[in-house]
Amino acid sequence: MKRFWNIWQKISLIQKILVGIVIGIILGLTVPNWAFIGVLGDLFVGSLKAIAPLLVFFIILTSLAKHEKGSKTHLTSIVVLYLMATFVAAVAAVGAFYLFPVAIVLPRVGEIAQSAPQDIGTVLKEILLNGIANPIEALANGNYLALLFWGALLGLALRSFSTTTKNVLEDISGAISSVIQLLIQLAPIGIIGLVYNSIVATGLSGMLEYGKLILLVVGTMFFVSFVVYPLMVFFMIKENPYPLTFYCFKESGIPAFFTRSSAVNIPINMRLAEKLGLNEKTYALSIPLGAAANSGGAAITISIMTLAACYTLGIETSFPLALLLCFLTAIASTGASGIAGGSLLLIPLACSLFGISNDIAMQVVGVGFIIGVIQDSVETAVNSASDLLFTATAEFHDLKKVGEKISVKDYVKRAQLND
Repeated sequence: MKRFWNIWQKISLIQKILVGIVIGIILGLTVPNWAFIGVLGDLFVGSLKAIAPLLVFFIILTSLAKHEKGSKTHLTSIVVLYLMATFVAAVAAVGAFYLFPVAIVLPRVGEIAQSAPQDIGTVLKEILLNGIANPIEALANGNYLALLFWGALLGLALRSFSTTTKNVLEDISGAISSVIQLLIQLAPIGIIGLVYNSIVATGLSGMLEYGKLILLVVGTMFFVSFVVYPLMVFFMIKENPYPLTFYCFKESGIPAFFTRSSAVNIPINMRLAEKLGLNEKTYALSIPLGAAANSGGAAITISIMTLAACYTLGIETSFPLALLLCFLTAIASTGASGIAGGSLLLIPLACSLFGISNDIAMQVVGVGFIIGVIQDSVETAVNSASDLLFTATAEFHDLKKVGEKISVKDYVKRAQLND
């Protein structure tokens, strides 16, 4: 047992997670009635999601409170990359669907309790109202837009306070990060429960009926992650983008795949940004911001599901409408984390562009929940990995712009040595 424990301590977290996956599959196939195993996954995700809003709030609050006027950050470049990436992801999704159109079965799904927004005005209103929601309620409900807004205001107000006050805030933020890091170390146990639940609920062949749709959605996400985003990175840093791309996806995307929450993955991204040697004053703001606003994966999901509904119903999608769909999904998905139900409940909004009734659109949402076992995990992995990718890209770009000679590949190698 001691020898096993020593070996377990030496292997990486990702390797431990892979072990957890294998165990979860075996248990799901052999003992599907042992419901207590699935509870491990519920406890793991529930505990992370419970403390993640608190972490986001204090990270934003502390970072802005300690930010010195005139100090150099790279937020402008990062925000531009976030917005551009979300729009480009929507365009890629439209292009992928034109190349590989897929019809979907629209089952008589049960009534979904949550209400979906019906027009762009409603979406914008929801985003604004969610942004100024009661901060206490925001902490309880995981409303990250409100946490970003109030955390930023309070952080700016605290800039003129004493160093002691700022140090206390930093200690609280550090303590919360330490708790989450401890929980993340328990990820392999939680993964056993999560995989077990998926196997029991759907079986290995349970997703075959929607296999083509899943392949299109997931395939587009991988195309965006490993072709489109690297091209954007290359344009910015004029170097081979793949060492940085693969590093971000392996170290950030894989954990996010299992937690299904970009917010929960914030501590991992912060730690990886530190390993890459990035500016703490930048990534302490950009990583939480990306968890709420960088939503290329959501834009892909909304676009493809909407076009699949049109294709199924025999509705022609003209180029101007498709382009409008890209703009709409880019805007809507940016605020998806602040809208009840996330990206799937924005599908009726996009469907309204093509005159699809809400009843049918909600059936499409039902299909989205069915494929969500895979779609949501990959979407989160894409979003979280790109938060780190674009934060690093923006900083390297700005450093090169002012004449500093740096090698992004060397940064990645140093980060890998620090693992």
